[in-house]
Amino acid sequence: MKKAIVLGATGATGQVIITELLAKDIQVVAFARTETKLKELMKKHQYDQRLSYKVGDIFDYQQIVAAAEGAEILFLCSGVAYQDMEEKLLLFGESAMKAADSLGAKIVVVDGIYVYGYQMAKGNESHPKHPHTKKGKLRVDYEKLIFSNKWQNAKALIVRLPDYYGATSQGSYMQPTLEGMANKKVSIFFGNLKTPREYVYLPDAGKMIVNIAEKDDAYGENWNIPGAGLISGKEIIEIAREVTSNRKMVIPLTKTTVRFMGLFSSFMREVVEIMYLTKEGFVLSGEKYENRIGPIPATPYRQGIEETLRVLMNRKIDKK
Repeated sequence: MKKAIVLGATGATGQVIITELLAKDIQVVAFARTETKLKELMKKHQYDQRLSYKVGDIFDYQQIVAAAEGAEILFLCSGVAYQDMEEKLLLFGESAMKAADSLGAKIVVVDGIYVYGYQMAKGNESHPKHPHTKKGKLRVDYEKLIFSNKWQNAKALIVRLPDYYGATSQGSYMQPTLEGMANKKVSIFFGNLKTPREYVYLPDAGKMIVNIAEKDDAYGENWNIPGAGLISGKEIIEIAREVTSNRKMVIPLTKTTVRFMGLFSSFMREVVEIMYLTKEGFVLSGEKYENRIGPIPATPYRQGIEETLRVLMNRKIDKK
């Protein structure tokens, strides 16, 4: 791979994928709809000559095609707000796949684990999918679209992440907790503080995603992007208190609380449906990655949380 384009470049996964591509000396086009954020991204990378950007609309496949000239791989990192998923998910998937097909390019699609539904299991990529929510069923349709045989020239793969955390995170379950702790405020935590859950550190995810993308035989398949084991909310907060010295309250949000908040917020109304992810449930197996790619990058939670908090605290200082 000599050149790639990252769609949704300013988002959580887009940013870490760009960092990893540049570390491998790959030319990158950052594609997003907001020029201000793209300029901030360029500044963050000290205006690296291997990085350029294009402002565009992911729903217009011709704009993607024009921006992706010469790119061998498209990374589809764009997300859809929970409340817009039913209306927009398949539309932007269709647009990205149409662009990849027109270009005769490979495409790496970043997705989550809604397709599995609520299962208490550790599963590999062949594990049965039993979605019980609207979003989960929609994601199954999305997978069918990505792997449809109507795309004659594109080669696609899907990477599946559990909930994630890191300095570039913008809408994950752990993010409000870490931001509140870093800012010395009362914080919230989605779910039960005692339940061990899986999270992947975003820089680790970026490494795994790019490593998979470089393998020609990886396409046409789903790939798990596992975290570094399980950790409870209580353990997360203990680490955060040590780093930040913030002793203020952390309020756990139960499904009932989120449902009540949904009376006033369309976002929270949609979050209710996927609160099952905050319970003990599906854990991603990394066996396939280990067998075909190599050792899994797995930053210990203590290190990853501390690194994230340091960045968040420095941001607060920079804004003063």
